[in-house]
Amino acid sequence: MAELPLLVRDLALILVVAGVVTILFKRLKQPLVLGYLVAGFLVGPHMPYTMSVSDTHSIETWAEIGVIFTLFSLGLDFSFKKILKMGAAPVIATITIVFSMMLLGVMTGNVFGWSKMNCIFLGGMLAMSSTTIIYKAFDDLGLRQQNFAGLVMSVLILEDVLAIVMMVMLSALAQGSGGGGMMMQSILTIIFFLVLWFVVGIFLIPMFLRSVRRIINGETLLVVSIGLCCLMAVVSTMAGFSSAFGAFVMGSILAETVEADKIIKLVEPVKNLFGAIFFVSVGMLVRPDILVGYAEEIGVIVLVILAGQAILGTMGFLFSGQSLKSAMRCGFSMAQIGEFSFIIASLGNSLGVIDRFMYPVVVAVSVITTFLTPYMMKAAVPCYGLLERHLPMTWIRRLNHLTMSHPTTHNDTGKWKRLLTHMAVIIVVYSILSAAAIWLMLQLVRPFLLRLLPAFWANLLCGVLTVLFISPFLRAIIMKKNHSEEFKSLWVENRLNRLPLVFTILVRVVIAMAFVFYVCNHLSGFSDAVVISMALAAVILMVLSRRLKSRSIRLERLFIMNLRSRDIEAQVSGRRKPLFEGRLLDRDIHIADFDVPADSAWSGKTLRQLALGHQYGVHVSSILRASRRINIPEGDDVIFPGDRLQVIGSDNQLAAFGKALASQVYEEDYDLEKREMKLRRMVIGGDSEFLGKTLMESALRHRYNCMVVGIEEGMENLSLVSPSYRFQKGDILWVVGEEDDLNRLIR
Repeated sequence: MAELPLLVRDLALILVVAGVVTILFKRLKQPLVLGYLVAGFLVGPHMPYTMSVSDTHSIETWAEIGVIFTLFSLGLDFSFKKILKMGAAPVIATITIVFSMMLLGVMTGNVFGWSKMNCIFLGGMLAMSSTTIIYKAFDDLGLRQQNFAGLVMSVLILEDVLAIVMMVMLSALAQGSGGGGMMMQSILTIIFFLVLWFVVGIFLIPMFLRSVRRIINGETLLVVSIGLCCLMAVVSTMAGFSSAFGAFVMGSILAETVEADKIIKLVEPVKNLFGAIFFVSVGMLVRPDILVGYAEEIGVIVLVILAGQAILGTMGFLFSGQSLKSAMRCGFSMAQIGEFSFIIASLGNSLGVIDRFMYPVVVAVSVITTFLTPYMMKAAVPCYGLLERHLPMTWIRRLNHLTMSHPTTHNDTGKWKRLLTHMAVIIVVYSILSAAAIWLMLQLVRPFLLRLLPAFWANLLCGVLTVLFISPFLRAIIMKKNHSEEFKSLWVENRLNRLPLVFTILVRVVIAMAFVFYVCNHLSGFSDAVVISMALAAVILMVLSRRLKSRSIRLERLFIMNLRSRDIEAQVSGRRKPLFEGRLLDRDIHIADFDVPADSAWSGKTLRQLALGHQYGVHVSSILRASRRINIPEGDDVIFPGDRLQVIGSDNQLAAFGKALASQVYEEDYDLEKREMKLRRMVIGGDSEFLGKTLMESALRHRYNCMVVGIEEGMENLSLVSPSYRFQKGDILWVVGEEDDLNRLIR
């Protein structure tokens, strides 16, 4: 009999132990992440009293796959459009918190006398709060629908994005690219590839999925999605970045497609499996001797996180325009570290730039701060009350006046700013596309042509093809926004604006000429004057070409349609939120979504019967049911399981409403085995209470919860019984019901 590979044995051990421990943690209402860490500790090599994993190298490989799928799923939940719509408030809060906590972490490491890289990586770990743990705590405490919770989740999304960038920067730093110039080059390289991959991905992937939409099913879509994720992970690694970075980028591209919601549901089980293995592998690195030896450092780091987030986190939200009470609730909620801290520690470990003790220290800190997270959330309001009692009221009023008057959304600061911002974005995006196209033509196409043709003709053909290929991009650089409302308005309103406007056109012409000049100069031996003339002539032809104009417009419209495809699908299916969301006058009044549970006791009742406004003070503005949206529902509208209710109210009203919706459900049937339906034969005897009664008069359904299937005629035939049929002596009835009900009936 063949022996099982060690990997299969190890997986069996990991998943069984993880399953048992996570069931226990679920019972204790603790995050599953902690259960995975404890399971990893139990099966790790440093726990002598239990079975241990044999092949740790293979488990580490699976853990790396877990990181890839975790970040891929994070990208699927991420949207660049959401970031742009958030405004300045979350950006200000995120930058303040991340850089303040990172600096605090570096200072803490220096106090301990740790090495430079240990201090830097510690700063990165302390800067990342845990999205999973905070979301779970909000759910457990009934705070998820409150207004401040939305602010925290917005900041967590931005923190996750910064964590991806931070991982790339830390990799560059660990590999010796620590100089200012090299660091700036790394940042520009990240921006270049991020824009390139995103733009090209939005062009190609939605088109591909749209073309196969009719023939693709769930299984195929899962395989295609994971294949694209792994492909981008490989491409990212070849470009010098981490595989996790590429997985996140592919996830963010697929997040803009119509199929995004399906992909999220399909990928979630795969992510959960490999994510569990990753967190178990983290727990396997915990060493009790290190925890004991570094107990003092662990305690100090925990205090640094709690105090740092409570103070610096509150300051970050204050700077972003929140009131003092709201800022404190937000800041106190973020006082923990989680999954990204493990990923950053794993990165430092794999690069060999941090000491081995860092991993167990970070895990211990995460466990402690996770347990303290609900208490920190609860402590925010009492701490605000304490400040309110002891600080002068003028200070409180000034803080609230300062922050509440701070702009929380993007303000129109002038037509010039809007025009120049749009032009800058256009130049950057199309320049990156042009540069990538030139590189591909010169590195891939030109060597191929040189093998087929003489050098002169190969260079000439390559140059012509390259210029034709990038011409739509160069024309867009020159002509985009020249006929916009801002441009025309500035031209007409003031003559002094005309010279700067012409200058913007000239600058863009020079940029376009520079690309053509580079191609011609690289492929020909002409003098600079001739090459400049050729570049100018090519640019003039691009501007005058109507065919090129049409092609450029088509490409842009295709990109915009692909980028908006998920929004269009949500609007068509009735899942798009109302435009007035977030624009309610009262700061404490906002809109929130609630899903009606499948076993809700509210199901089948009308809004009038539920009297939600009278009981909880809320208003149901819309009911989302499958692909339908019922706006401003009336009192006679019925609630069904699976409905999504959009409800307007204050934080306290929405919390009470959500608690009632979640708690008013039918009790779980613990005697499920007794609910089996059985078929019995019953004979109407001379002393039967049903003798001479009709089926309707017997009230079998009402009194005994049983149903007559038919009356026997001969040995093989059953005929239906009409409600008016009178039972006679000797009738043989076949009855369906539960065991106990049938026994009562027959007795």
